[in-house]
Amino acid sequence: MNYKKLFICVLIPVLFGSIIGLFVNTDSYDIIIKPVLSPPNWLFSIIWTVLYVLMGISSYFIYRDDGFDSEAFGVYKLQLFVNLMWSIIFFLFKFYLVSFVWILILDLLVIYMIIKFYKVNKIASYLQIPYFLWILFASYLSFGVYLLN
Repeated sequence: MNYKKLFICVLIPVLFGSIIGLFVNTDSYDIIIKPVLSPPNWLFSIIWTVLYVLMGISSYFIYRDDGFDSEAFGVYKLQLFVNLMWSIIFFLFKFYLVSFVWILILDLLVIYMIIKFYKVNKIASYLQIPYFLWILFASYLSFGVYLLN
């Protein structure tokens, strides 16, 4: 295991997620009407940090076993971009319907990524399951915010 490359693979989603977090004002989430089962605002940063770390570890296994230019790694990069853009659409622009449609696209991309990862490295695909479950929940939250606001 190349720990330097693993560290870089983990750092990339954590760093990009943190940068996006600095540019969007999540305080607006406190004042909008939220659906039932909405977790407290402080929990989101903890959950996303854990998920980004798992994402980075998973991407390391794909990078190691299939390469940076592989189709599986390409799907990973695309879904990471879609993931990060969701925060901008939702928090910065407050386009709640667009953000809901956007997260549905992310749901499909993550399913596709898990399938691609499974063909390369089963552990890498399993590490994405918590992420997939969370974005399904986030899809519910996004739809609820759209309906209620």
